[in-house]
Amino acid sequence: METIAISARAIRARLGNQEVLHGIDLMLPAGRWTSIIGPNGAGKSTLLKVLAGLMPHAGQLVLPGHPPGQMSARKKAQHLSWLGQNESGADDLTAYDVTMLGRLPHQPWLAPPGEADHAAVIEALRATQAWDWRDRTLGQLSGGERQRVLLARALAVQAEVLLMDEPLANLDPPHQVDWLLLVRDLVKQGKSVVSVLHEISLALHADEMVVMAAGRVMHHGPCNDPATHQAIEQVFENRIHIQRAGEQWISLPKIQY
Repeated sequence: METIAISARAIRARLGNQEVLHGIDLMLPAGRWTSIIGPNGAGKSTLLKVLAGLMPHAGQLVLPGHPPGQMSARKKAQHLSWLGQNESGADDLTAYDVTMLGRLPHQPWLAPPGEADHAAVIEALRATQAWDWRDRTLGQLSGGERQRVLLARALAVQAEVLLMDEPLANLDPPHQVDWLLLVRDLVKQGKSVVSVLHEISLALHADEMVVMAAGRVMHHGPCNDPATHQAIEQVFENRIHIQRAGEQWISLPKIQY
């Protein structure tokens, strides 16, 4: 039987007076990478925020092994790690200190970081290739460098489930590939990764794909499944085409002159 990382049942959410998620049912597998894709306004980021517990919603979220409503905020912060879209940080904090923020769920109130905290921060900064500017402030970093530090902060939590909204923002192609390899390594360690991505060709490297449109899940299946490819093409109004390129699946635009 497949182990589930997060189960969402009849999820509804609103932005202001408008309902943007319409009764979503979703079971995300543990130990796998799931990508969420869809056109602008599909509700992808809203769904990820609901899964992270960052937005009010109707319906039920279940983390297996933890009865609904009985998991403390501290335990949840240890179990779920979050990297949001266009996140800002304190520009006067060093990259090392920003990454150390990821260890707060593990530290007693007002206690200084311990040996395990420093070890986790060092490992995260090295994994994201951000170690060389650990003493520079966030305000001194480029957009891509800042994004890698924020990713390091998410990794430093050492959570079982990582939720990432547009984690490739401001990253150049080589560092996008580095991120993909990092996610694959996390999955090998038994972690569960859920990402919202605009880069469909990179999203197709995931194990599972959730295809959304207009606040609903239109399809959920393996990335190498022709039904998944068909669903992707349909939600993008058949203006893209999924095809094989060597050992990979890629997305190509359909251009009519």
